[in-house]
Amino acid sequence: MERVKTKKKTESFMQGVAALMFSQILIKVLGLVYKMYLTNRPGFGDAGNAIYSAGYYIYALLLTISSVGVPNAISKLVSERIALEDYKGANRIFKVAFCTFSVIGLIASFILLLGAKYIANVMVQIPEAEMTLVVLAPSIFFVSLIAVIRGYFNGTQSMSVTAKSQTLEQVFKSLLTIIVVEIVAIFSQTNTAIMAAGANFATTLSVILSFAYLILYFRRSKKLPNTSKPIQGKKYRMEGIKTIIKRILLVSAPMTLSAILSSLNKNIDSMTVVRGLKNFLPEAQAKMQYGILSGKVDTLVSLPLSFNIAFATALVPAIAAARAKHDMTTANNRVSFSMLVTILIGLPCTVGMAIFSQEILALLFPAQPEGVIVLQISALTIIFSVLIQTINGALQGVGKIMTPAVALGIGVVVKLVLNLILIPIPAIGINGAAIGNVACNVIACAIGFIVLKKNMAIKFKFSKFVLKPVLATAIMAVCSYASYLLLVKFLAMKIATIIALAIAVITYALTLVVLKLFTKEEIYMIPFGQKIYKVLEKTGIYK
Repeated sequence: MERVKTKKKTESFMQGVAALMFSQILIKVLGLVYKMYLTNRPGFGDAGNAIYSAGYYIYALLLTISSVGVPNAISKLVSERIALEDYKGANRIFKVAFCTFSVIGLIASFILLLGAKYIANVMVQIPEAEMTLVVLAPSIFFVSLIAVIRGYFNGTQSMSVTAKSQTLEQVFKSLLTIIVVEIVAIFSQTNTAIMAAGANFATTLSVILSFAYLILYFRRSKKLPNTSKPIQGKKYRMEGIKTIIKRILLVSAPMTLSAILSSLNKNIDSMTVVRGLKNFLPEAQAKMQYGILSGKVDTLVSLPLSFNIAFATALVPAIAAARAKHDMTTANNRVSFSMLVTILIGLPCTVGMAIFSQEILALLFPAQPEGVIVLQISALTIIFSVLIQTINGALQGVGKIMTPAVALGIGVVVKLVLNLILIPIPAIGINGAAIGNVACNVIACAIGFIVLKKNMAIKFKFSKFVLKPVLATAIMAVCSYASYLLLVKFLAMKIATIIALAIAVITYALTLVVLKLFTKEEIYMIPFGQKIYKVLEKTGIYK
């Protein structure tokens, strides 16, 4: 009986991870599509990306303050209540959080709306960004409410609802961005600043549509999953509104602080890159350099995060529920497995992005292929960024919610210092921002990992977590790049690149199987794991 329960728990956890992972991959692909459209569109390009990103990153910072720490905080508190079968308490947390963050979101929206002119002209020194800030302001209110609803669904292990809403939001955003920008281009005679504002207006529209979907789903279902069960023979003391708000803020504030610092990391670039580059470049070129970093490089480097963020999101409620039941064995196993998968995702993406940086830029942004060196340096952040995601999810699950903020805070300070020193140096320039970002992520990852090791009894075998993944990545790199050098002699560069990347994926997967990196139990944790294991048994690799 206990074995059946464990199996169901594992399936639930991995099904949630699979749903979120598929959603995040689709979101990133769609995001890349509209970013390719904007960058390659005449009249937009890197200059438009600079205006778009300058406004968007300030908006993202206020959005972070009002809502980003909320989903994990709500999911943690709700999952603890549901683990103890206090369904009424879980619902009460949701209602109080919804009201509280509607007020916070409304205030943040007004701050952005009223401060748009000052932010654009003084803080980021890109006056054209004012319109982008104004059109983004209303979306903060709606995102704050969306965050509460998604957090509640995550806490009830109904992550497919979150995944669907995120996917729909990105579909709306991608389609509306193209439609709105084309309409604006016609009426503004291809005015770059107005087109950038139109692209961000599409973000606001997509957020409103996503909110409408969640509200309709909520009303149609009457009550959220797993909260309508009657409580028999159990009595719980009803918490007061002030107590619930205090608990939510105590949990969400450190998580939000961590997210604020992450957002501030990007805003450091928006406030220092153009300033630093203007010391030796004309202002127009300085803005275009910032557009390369924020528009193309950041988009590409963040792509691999979509494969991994599902584990970080699912770990918080899963570990919190396991701890509430004093089941640390389950918590340790899930963290160990998630860390292994994170490494297996991050390493090949880091190496692949660095090796094929020139080819990838030419493939995706043929009209604006600049930025090879910046991308090569920035690729080093991938492995550390994905590890930070998983480590932070585990730390938040075990209650060490301040550690991610402290770790990232130290990293951000280092990045700021490096940006101020390196960017004004002509020989380094925009590459200084990429170097600063690498340093920031390395420091944050190292601190988080040290604290995690002290608080969870997780064993990291060198051969399994380092040696074999590095070997598999090295084999992948040699095979794929050798294939590219051979293919490019007979085929067009773009076709050769696509085939070489496909060879990289296949080679890497096969190498992992041959190295027997996963145990039988770990393969069973993967969706359709039993079927996969049977196939591997027939091949003779596993016995």
